[in-house]
Amino acid sequence: MDQAIPMNKSFFGKATTGKLGMWLFIVMDGLTFGAIIIGGLGLRISTETWPIAGSVLNVPLTAFNTFLLICSSFTMVMALNSILKDDQNGLIKYLAFTIAGGVMFLGIQVWEYSHFIMGGEHLGNLLAAVGIPGDQFLPTTGIYGSVFYVTTMFHGLHVLSGVIYLSVILSMALKQKFSADNYDRVEIAGLFWHFIDLVWILVFTIIYLI
Repeated sequence: MDQAIPMNKSFFGKATTGKLGMWLFIVMDGLTFGAIIIGGLGLRISTETWPIAGSVLNVPLTAFNTFLLICSSFTMVMALNSILKDDQNGLIKYLAFTIAGGVMFLGIQVWEYSHFIMGGEHLGNLLAAVGIPGDQFLPTTGIYGSVFYVTTMFHGLHVLSGVIYLSVILSMALKQKFSADNYDRVEIAGLFWHFIDLVWILVFTIIYLI
C-alpha cells in the first residue's frame, strides 16, 4: 500500500535558493522565447505569402511529438511524487521515462529536419503549391523557413539541455542521493522540464496550427 505524503510536504515545497534561482531563469528565458515568438509573428504579418497550416509541415507527426512531451511532464510529476513518498525505485523509473520521452521528442524532430534538408520531388511539389521555389526546406528558405527553424531549434536546444539535466539527476537518484526530506533538486529539475513543455505547446500552436 502506498505511503501517504506527510502533511508538511507538498508538490510546491518551500522557497529555497535553488528554486528561486530556477524561477528567475524561467522568467528570463520566457522573455527570450517571447521575443522570438513575437518577432516571428511580426514577420508573418508583414509577409504577403505564408503557407496554410499543414501544407508543408507534418502536423499529425508533430501532434504526436507534442503528446510525448506532455506525457513526459506527467512522468516528471510522478517522479517527484515518488520521492515525496521515499519511493526510490519509483523516482528512478519515472525519471527514466521522462528522459526517454525527451529523447524520442528530439529524435522525431531530427527526423523532421532531415526530411526537409534532404528534400525531394514530393516536398518540392508541396513547396511549389505555396509559392516557395526549390525542393528543400532550409533555414534560408525565405522568412517562413527562418521563423520555423529559429523557433523550433531554440526550443530543441532546451529539450536537449533538459535531457542532460535530468540524466544527471537520474545518476544521483541511482546513488540514492534523494529522500522525502531531500528532494529539492528533483523539484527544481521538474520546474525546468514543465517550462519546456508549456513553451512547446505555444510553439506548436503558433508554428504548426495557425
